[in-house]
Amino acid sequence: MALLWLDDVRAADLETVGGKGASLGELTSAGLPVPPGFVVTAGTYRDFIEKSGIDEDLFAAMDIDSEDSKALAGAQERAHELIMGTPMPEEVRAEILEAYRTVGTDGEQAFVAVRSSATAEDLPDASFAGQQETFLNVREKDLLERVKECWASLFSQRAIYYRNQKGFPHHEVDIAVVVQQMVDAEKSGVMFTSHPSTGEPRVIIEAAWGLGEAVVSGAVSPDNYVVDRKTGDVADVTIADKKVMHVKDEATGETVEVEVPEEKREQRVLSDEEIAALVTLGEEVEDHYETPQDVEWAIVDGEIYMLQSRPITTISDSGAEESSGEAIANGGAESAQSSGDVLLRGLGASPGIVSGSVRIVTKLDQLDKVVEGDIIVTEMTMPDMVPAMKRAAGIVTDEGGMTSHAAIVSRELGVPAVVGCGSATRELTDDQVITIDGDKGTIREGRETKDVEEREPVEDVRPKTPVKPMTATEVKVNVSIPEAAERAAATGADGVGLLRIEHMVLSLGMTPEKYIKEHGERAYVDEIVEGVRTVAEEFYPRPVRVRTLDAPTDEFRQLPGGEDEPNEHNPMLGYRGIRRSLDKPDVFKHELRAFRRLFEMGYDNVEMMFPLINDAEEVYQVKNLMRETGINPDKHDWGVMVETPASALGIRSLAEAGIDFASFGTNDLTQYTLAVDRNNENVADRFDELHPAVLELIGSTIETCRELGVKTSICGQAGSKSKMVQFLVDEGVTSISANIDAVRDVQHEVKRVEQKLILDSVR
Repeated sequence: MALLWLDDVRAADLETVGGKGASLGELTSAGLPVPPGFVVTAGTYRDFIEKSGIDEDLFAAMDIDSEDSKALAGAQERAHELIMGTPMPEEVRAEILEAYRTVGTDGEQAFVAVRSSATAEDLPDASFAGQQETFLNVREKDLLERVKECWASLFSQRAIYYRNQKGFPHHEVDIAVVVQQMVDAEKSGVMFTSHPSTGEPRVIIEAAWGLGEAVVSGAVSPDNYVVDRKTGDVADVTIADKKVMHVKDEATGETVEVEVPEEKREQRVLSDEEIAALVTLGEEVEDHYETPQDVEWAIVDGEIYMLQSRPITTISDSGAEESSGEAIANGGAESAQSSGDVLLRGLGASPGIVSGSVRIVTKLDQLDKVVEGDIIVTEMTMPDMVPAMKRAAGIVTDEGGMTSHAAIVSRELGVPAVVGCGSATRELTDDQVITIDGDKGTIREGRETKDVEEREPVEDVRPKTPVKPMTATEVKVNVSIPEAAERAAATGADGVGLLRIEHMVLSLGMTPEKYIKEHGERAYVDEIVEGVRTVAEEFYPRPVRVRTLDAPTDEFRQLPGGEDEPNEHNPMLGYRGIRRSLDKPDVFKHELRAFRRLFEMGYDNVEMMFPLINDAEEVYQVKNLMRETGINPDKHDWGVMVETPASALGIRSLAEAGIDFASFGTNDLTQYTLAVDRNNENVADRFDELHPAVLELIGSTIETCRELGVKTSICGQAGSKSKMVQFLVDEGVTSISANIDAVRDVQHEVKRVEQKLILDSVR
């Protein structure tokens, strides 16, 4: 028999119906509200691969080094090819379709959810969550293909990698498929029946409008509700700005992402009565399984349905005592208990609230004292500090603004940061416990205790590329360090609009000249190639725009070999960008050789971008050096940064010199247009990328480039601001590159503006 109905399934049937199927069957038998459905058994999948003879080829394709991303991609592709290219047996097809026609009330037009259910998932010590496919709003014409897609997803890159890490042999894991009546949810989310890290009797509920996939995938920031199970009281409510939701398109039946109506964006999703009903159901589930559960739920017409339940695998053995002694990461419901007065204020540069012990760092040789969970307090961060920044729970600096190294790198690493505090290194002391708020820019005395919602690691729970709105204007992402490539790619961006080489170069710990002298030219080129390659490979075939070296003299002067660097009063106006590169062509040629090597390796998605160009003569010099190093400017995409009024006003001559694109660096363009040092906190309030003069330069440049067939983009800080996005889309910019944490918002803002333009033209 190819399938079993959920009514006949129990927890003991794990090997037959997989973890999800077993859980849903057990919930159904316990009388809990589960939508009706059936399971295409794991044995059906096993018979399919063995009787068709594809099993040997399938498992042979898994014999790879799972740390090799290309090999992983190849294994996934081969598995998909084998499974999707093999016909499903006729008797299995008939049995599935016959069962489908009895689900729901709409006969052949019934909408169902098709969910993968592997035999090694939702286990107490390994959840395997989010690795296989789920399809919503499926009808008869697509059902059989969706079942096969679920089978093929047993061999997704993440699933292959995770099984290798957990020691599960590929040939021992089978997959069942749950076919369930679709719940067209008005509101949905997840619920932890006990605290997911400490096991305390506190229920944590996340809720959003529409289908629950928006919550699980991270497409929306949900409301967060914390309930004390001892008293039944709602201890904390956090209402989010819910910008999007997933719903069924009534015309096509497909699941689509739409904007939440304005009046519901900041409206509370769950009433106290609905919360109480969810808590009651949650307690029943936990009592039934005798272990805390992670439950997916949905509400339609006032009825609650349970869509899935799995054991929570993140509860620490040492419970609350351990969690209270560690730095507390951002992401859960807040319940402040012991935070003190505000000690310092600065700019909230990277969002999140975190507590930890202070580590004052005034010299690079002090970085070793920074351990996991500490908060680095320093005058300003440097590229050499990146390894320590990755260990730290938070970053605090005396100097710098929203475009400083500390701000940019902290955002990319997802580490909360407060910059420009003025005197943090003098007023704070080592081992002092503080709480920093990267949203509000405050530093408080003591530890702020929070109930942290902590699920499986993001890479296990959320899809690599989230559902994103389709836009004519490309939305790309800025990347400063190769270590942030995976997180950047997971945003679903259309490519990288700015990858900075200087962070790779400065992390070498010495100036380029000294590094080349001590390690050789080849080693220097290798370092650049490896850094760029990491990002190019993560995004391939999406384009990655790489900017050549643009480090000011003060950053070089602090490195070994920087003794001869000029001592400039304002390095931002000095010896940097293309002027340094053309003045030191030998060093610049090594960067170009790195590009040539990348092209030879097959990374045709890499694009070259040259900073601080002022006039066409500089462009012609760059083209000559490209040819000298073996790069044909006519065969690869390359362009310039428009960062000065001179380049904006002279864009026609730059275009005639042969550039393929022009990218606005609004941080520099603004400071050069308004005479405001972007890193000077004394004039930070005068730094305005939306100043009419700046917008006039950007608008006229876009207009000229459109006339001449040159692409335009923006990769400065302002690209993440909604008003700038509206202006750029109205003007016809080709692409917008945003900070990692802003990509999703920019995607939706671009879509909204484009739809308004279409609507206006129709009207």
